[in-house]
Amino acid sequence: MAAQLTEALGQGYHLGEYIIDRRIGGGGFSLVYLAFDKAGQPVAIKEYLPGGVVKRGEQGTVQPLSEDKEASFRYGMKCFFEEGRALAGIRHPNVVRVLNFFRANDTVYMVMKYEQGKTLQRHIASIEEPMRESFLRGVFIQLLNGLREVHAHKILHLDIKPSNIYIRADGSPVLIDFGAARHALTHDLSAASPMYTPGFAAPEQYNQRERLGPWTDIYSVGATLYACIAKSPPQPSNERLEKDKLMPAGKAFAGLYSRELLELIDTMLRLNYTERPQSVFSVQKRLIGMAQAARAQKPTLFALIRERLTR
Repeated sequence: MAAQLTEALGQGYHLGEYIIDRRIGGGGFSLVYLAFDKAGQPVAIKEYLPGGVVKRGEQGTVQPLSEDKEASFRYGMKCFFEEGRALAGIRHPNVVRVLNFFRANDTVYMVMKYEQGKTLQRHIASIEEPMRESFLRGVFIQLLNGLREVHAHKILHLDIKPSNIYIRADGSPVLIDFGAARHALTHDLSAASPMYTPGFAAPEQYNQRERLGPWTDIYSVGATLYACIAKSPPQPSNERLEKDKLMPAGKAFAGLYSRELLELIDTMLRLNYTERPQSVFSVQKRLIGMAQAARAQKPTLFALIRERLTR
């Protein structure tokens, strides 16, 4: 009987110098495991396992379902390997840390630092009240620090969304899952299969991929901010091109958040990429300015006491 296409490696499976504990995530292209290294330290291991393309063979090996699936599997594996090699060169507290990547079981594995916390998507779903603006500013200022480093390495993420942002126990964010990432600032993407998430993908990700740039990730960051406020993603950009029904954040959430934040979100969600901020730094600078202005307006404890005494 054929193995399940997404069958995970079992508990206790020895994968090189690592021992698999359990599956903790994954999607259509990969599975993610909690594992332990030879020193007993926890790590997260991502296995390239594209659904509908491969099956699990004996002893954990990965095999294409048929000969006509071979080419797409090999190309995807090459991209997965390149993703690991590119991320291994990035050392930033707000970008997932790749510790190792290697070939085994006729596929590729990426070993990452294991983080305690939850995704921003889970955080959005877990709270009923509106998300505090100060929390949003703090998270996204740090996140954009990491994204600036990614862009400096000539990489675009291309799939920024709440489920790809991890919030550590201390509240700091980590940008994860670069499955759609490519060396898009310098490399030709004509051969790459489009990967995007409706609602968070910019218009150029659908049919104008030669126009991809930092502004593409900026659209996704804007859509993620919008989702944090609305608790649901904005209308997909390809649908907006046909008939834009998206109510601007400045109108939909007026009074709940500062005008400056809502205007920034609306600017980041412009359909024309030339009308969006062109660099992550310019977005981050505006958020920092908002945070500084908010701190300046917040009365100190001494000022509050003095005000009460003089009434």
